[in-house]
Amino acid sequence: MRVLGLESSCDETAAAVVDGAGCILSNVVLSQIEEHKPYGGVVPEIAARAHIDHMDRLIEQAMTEAGCELGDLSAVAATSGPGLIGGVMIGMMTGKAIAAAKQIPFLGVNHLEGHALTVRMTDQVPFPYMLLLVSGGHCQILVVRGVGNYQRLGTTIDDAAGEAFDKTAKILGLGYPGGPAVEAAAQQGDESRFKLPRPLKGKPGCDFSFSGLKTAVRREVEKLGDTITQQDMYDLAASFQRALCDSILDRMRHAVEIYQKQEGLAQADGGPHVLVVAGGVAANSYLKSNLQQLCLDSHFMLVAPPPALCTDNGAMIAWVGVERFKLGQRDGLDLAARARWPLDPNAPPAAGAGVKA
Repeated sequence: MRVLGLESSCDETAAAVVDGAGCILSNVVLSQIEEHKPYGGVVPEIAARAHIDHMDRLIEQAMTEAGCELGDLSAVAATSGPGLIGGVMIGMMTGKAIAAAKQIPFLGVNHLEGHALTVRMTDQVPFPYMLLLVSGGHCQILVVRGVGNYQRLGTTIDDAAGEAFDKTAKILGLGYPGGPAVEAAAQQGDESRFKLPRPLKGKPGCDFSFSGLKTAVRREVEKLGDTITQQDMYDLAASFQRALCDSILDRMRHAVEIYQKQEGLAQADGGPHVLVVAGGVAANSYLKSNLQQLCLDSHFMLVAPPPALCTDNGAMIAWVGVERFKLGQRDGLDLAARARWPLDPNAPPAAGAGVKA
């Protein structure tokens, strides 16, 4: 079995081939960082045009590296949402065209499910497991019970964690993308210098909020004014990163307790009980080290994909295609692109979250 996976939901154009055992035969990713850097964030029109310019070439490269032809494919999987709708449509229509031309199945993949299931490709993690999905557009805690079977425990009610990193980096003038820039600056800063808020810490439930934290950073910058130094920015970056991680850990403790009660687990039960952290922010080593301590305290095992598979890529989409193909699932060529596509459509509305829930 060989499945071609196409990813184009945001600012990475990606194509990959994965076999039925989860072996990545090729994984080609073209980043658009330089195109978006002058704007400090992703410009949808620029992203869509870049996907058009490069998708065909990347597919050809992925097939060459995998050592196979389009006729050797068992299926084609493409991100069909959620994401920037222009980019989603480009990847999805390309995948449909290949499927139609070669008379092979097409699978429209939920981009978030790509992040959620990557650890089953890299670490063979069995169902069920807990998932902290932290990316530029989403911040959620879910229970993963099976392919297409998710229970949402918490979600952001305003900004996502990655969005907060990007906006804080822009406020501090650290560059784009914000996550790696803030993490690098924080390594040279004093995380205890600035007393920043920990939104929702101590409150019931598992929802997140990062908008107030981002605003607090901006106010500290305004207080410093023209006297702000490089060390001030390093200290603010470190203080922000610590505050964000403290908030996430507080929410995760609540989620672990809920999961243990739902599954009938004793806290000291040997398991193995798994917490997966996935999405672009999962590459942050400071967050992972703090989550590792939480897992040790709660008798869980922390699993994260390799950093290259935390950010958007085609291999994760191909793998969801493999999982769904094995279950006999297929999608019609009339499948519509979706800008919003929750993993748990039955979750109750989160107050203030709007479409991000």
